[in-house]
Amino acid sequence: MENIVRILSIEPVTHNVKQYRFEKPEGYSFVPGQATEVSINKPVWKDEKRPFTFTCLPSKPYLEFTIKSYRDHNGVTNELDKLMVGDELIIRDVWGAIQYKEEGYFIAGGAGITPFIAILRDLKDKNQVGGNKLIFSNKTNNDIILKDELEEILNENAIFIVTNENNGGEKAIRIDETYLKTHIQDFNKHFYICGPDRMVIELSEVLITLGAKPDAVVFEK
Repeated sequence: MENIVRILSIEPVTHNVKQYRFEKPEGYSFVPGQATEVSINKPVWKDEKRPFTFTCLPSKPYLEFTIKSYRDHNGVTNELDKLMVGDELIIRDVWGAIQYKEEGYFIAGGAGITPFIAILRDLKDKNQVGGNKLIFSNKTNNDIILKDELEEILNENAIFIVTNENNGGEKAIRIDETYLKTHIQDFNKHFYICGPDRMVIELSEVLITLGAKPDAVVFEK
C-alpha cells in the first residue's frame, strides 16, 4: 500500500546527513528498527524505490528518516538532499528483521546506525537501556551521526571508532576479530549488526566463531 506524505521539516545532522520529518498516515505504525520502501513523489523519481529506516519513536505524531546523501552521483539520496519542506515522499508497508530482543551489543557501520536510533530512543523512553552497548564505526569523526545523543543514552557504553584517521592521537582501528575479542566480555549476549553488506557478513561469521549463538546475531537478511 502506498501513502503520499508531505515533508514537515529538514534538519542537518552531519555534513552529509539530514533528518527528514514528514506526515504520519492515520493508522500507520512500525516497530523500532523497521523500515519501508521510499520514493520521491515526482514523475521521474516515483518508481525509484529505496529502503530507509524510521528513526523516530513510534508514538510520535510524525515519521522520521535520518538519511546520508551520496552527492557524487545522481541517485535517490542526492535528489532527497535537494528536497524542501512541503515536497512529498511515497512510503509503503513496513518491514525489517532488526528488532530488539534482549540486552546485548549494537555494532554499526556508518549509516547502518539508523535502525538502532529508534531502538535506543525507545529503550531510553521506557527506562530499559540497561547494560546495552554500542560499537559505532565511521571513516572520520565528522561522519558520526548523532554522537551527542547516543552518548546521552548510553554514557560510557557508547564506543566510537574511526577507520580513516587518527582519533585523538590513537591509531585508526577497525572492528574485526581481534577487536571483538578485546572489547566483548560475554558472547552469550545478543548482537545487533547493521552496516555495509561485507561488514555485516564478516562480523556475523566472526561472532558465531567466537561463541555467539546464531539466533542471537540479529541483522537484515
